[in-house]
Amino acid sequence: MAMWFRRFEIEEIRRAKKALPHYFSILSGKEKPNFFYAKQAEVDFEEDASLENLWEIHEEGMEKLRENDLKESPKKSLLDLKSLIAHKILESCELCEFKCHANRFKEAGYCRVKETLVASDFLHIGEEPELVPSYTVFFSGCNFRCVFCQNWDISQYRVGVRHSPEEMATKIAVAYAEGAKNVNFVGGEPTPNLPFILETLKYVKVPIPVVWNSNMYMSEKSMKLLDGIVDIYLGDFKWGNNEDALKYSKSPNYWETVTRNFLLAKKHYKAEFLIRHLVMPGHLDCCTRPILKWISENLGKDVRVNVMFQYRPEYRAHEYPEIDRRLTNDEMLKAAQLVKEFGLKNALVG
Repeated sequence: MAMWFRRFEIEEIRRAKKALPHYFSILSGKEKPNFFYAKQAEVDFEEDASLENLWEIHEEGMEKLRENDLKESPKKSLLDLKSLIAHKILESCELCEFKCHANRFKEAGYCRVKETLVASDFLHIGEEPELVPSYTVFFSGCNFRCVFCQNWDISQYRVGVRHSPEEMATKIAVAYAEGAKNVNFVGGEPTPNLPFILETLKYVKVPIPVVWNSNMYMSEKSMKLLDGIVDIYLGDFKWGNNEDALKYSKSPNYWETVTRNFLLAKKHYKAEFLIRHLVMPGHLDCCTRPILKWISENLGKDVRVNVMFQYRPEYRAHEYPEIDRRLTNDEMLKAAQLVKEFGLKNALVG
């Protein structure tokens, strides 16, 4: 059994290398993580400049990044600028598509996040084979209200420990020394914590890839800030229509927002994908089918996709009888057939 599993793991890593060449180049030392390059793109800005002016400079910085116009130790970097813009956005928050405009320096946003709280952080061995061991940082708070959330105790409440960006950077360095292949920002949801994450990366000196483990419901402004920072978008693709998204996750305009963000991420500097789809009971035709079809047609048949059968009723799922059960064998078989139907060559299924 152990030998069979090892062969399976080796085969999955082989397939993952085809889908994630940049990520594996970082692991081998041939390339640096994207935020290292963002640190080398020089920009000139004033701390008290308007957001409009800072965004204009941001575009210039991104152009330098794309053209590989980099310096070893610039006085001010593109990463410094991204961090400043993100903190300014907190004054009237629109980091996610809800755009609640809360002043996050004074109050929590719709996401229930005011200051960043780390609920837990550890070397995770339960992720996809190419990611483990993954230094996984779980933030509390989330902009979704998924009625079946398996992490509801941290996503729906403000819990955890405050760390300074310098302290968090030290923890990342320690994890890297212990063998972490990446730093995996998750939650809850990482998006409300983007300013803290960018500030933290300013102090990170180890060449560790950044995994953005997200519901992909970011605003376009957050997507611009993530460009040139994220190495792998470990994105959830939950719902195949707006009705289910609103009913079970309380997220309006879900389909338009998430598909937009995946298409934006496709254009991001050296960014790659690992897309997760949690198969929901009774939602094969309305969700799994359109999601896998869209991925195949818009992101390509070689993209890394994890079609997951791990759903179990949690949190408030008992209030919704149609999802208050596990998947049937027929549903699992149908999901596997849909992967083949849409020609997804790099899918994990199960």
